[in-house]
Amino acid sequence: MRDALLTRVRRFPWATNVTLYGCLFAGGDFVHQRFSRKERVDWTHTRNVAVVAFGFHGNFNFFWMRFLERRFPGNALRPVLRKLLLDQTLAAPLAISAFYTGVSFMEGREEVLQDWREKFLNTYKVSLSCREAPDLRQQNSCVCFSVQTGLMYWPVMQFLNFALVPPLIRTAFTGCCGFIWAAFLCFSQQTGDGTITAALDWVRQDRTSGTDRAE
Repeated sequence: MRDALLTRVRRFPWATNVTLYGCLFAGGDFVHQRFSRKERVDWTHTRNVAVVAFGFHGNFNFFWMRFLERRFPGNALRPVLRKLLLDQTLAAPLAISAFYTGVSFMEGREEVLQDWREKFLNTYKVSLSCREAPDLRQQNSCVCFSVQTGLMYWPVMQFLNFALVPPLIRTAFTGCCGFIWAAFLCFSQQTGDGTITAALDWVRQDRTSGTDRAE
């Protein structure tokens, strides 16, 4: 199966990578909706996410990865770190911005930049803070880092991508990582504020409400 996939990627690198990326990214929205326990899936929203994923993210990642590899070839530490730095300072903000504005545009909103203005920084940055964890209050414990997302997840994934994954399938690997990321982005775009804290609170509340319903 692995050889068959690699053979197809070698024959059709752009089509295979972009298709896998787009399907996985759109799948993240579907998973988010299923976890939301909605009565029915909003296929229109999934379609909007898929259009943005196929139209921009998949294509951008394919050509961006190819550019980085040509500019800094190899998987030694120095070129990997250079690729990682450029990816997180240039590509990551652009990709997040494209998602928020693209989905808002597809939904026909009058103010397509509203979600971007409200959630971009939270989605991109890591915020270190000390706050009492709700589930540990009885132990008077303190959680000393409340992560606020993008810079926590993607540097690790992209470091593995640049260091271990063959250039031929790096966009597809990014799509696999994007599956989880898309679920978070769709939550943030529809319900949250761009922080992982809000997502974890939502999951906790959903599990609590599910337990109450079972009782």
